[in-house]
Amino acid sequence: MQKWLVALVAIIGGCASQRTQDEVRLATSEAFIDAFYSYDLPRLRIAMSDAPGSMGDTLYYQQWAEAGHYVVLNRKPCRMEKTDEAVCPVTVKDDLVPALGVRRYVTDNFHFAFQDDRIVKVWNSSDDPPEYSQAMAWLRRERPDIFTGPCRGMWEGGPTPKDCVRAIVQGFADFTARTG
Repeated sequence: MQKWLVALVAIIGGCASQRTQDEVRLATSEAFIDAFYSYDLPRLRIAMSDAPGSMGDTLYYQQWAEAGHYVVLNRKPCRMEKTDEAVCPVTVKDDLVPALGVRRYVTDNFHFAFQDDRIVKVWNSSDDPPEYSQAMAWLRRERPDIFTGPCRGMWEGGPTPKDCVRAIVQGFADFTARTG
């Protein structure tokens, strides 16, 4: 009987420690989202200290979001997607989609890969409307200077993410005016 009790305690303890690890990872993910939407670049750098390979595009994106006037409308709780990956969906209102003449909001999903309790990789996905891709293709074709000027190094740690998003918003408005 005593061996059975010891085995049961070990099993329950194992489950509890896994749940605890997931809870820590989810709390770390939530803290990252807090840092991102604080628009405090040093705070985000600290949250990403163990994910240097993701810093370029994520730090760029934070500045892009700030200048694009991202406002959080709905922030669902982060959830574990896989054993070592969490995802945090955040629905935002911004300057980009209205410039396309589209009446909807975009949900950005922040994905985090973990090693132990540390974020080691960050990436994003979103449900941008099809007009977003169409407008970007039009800008690349009709306004390539945007991508050699303010959007040079876009999503790769380029030097002017705030100027870039403003140029893209204006370009989207021009696309919408020209294509109806």
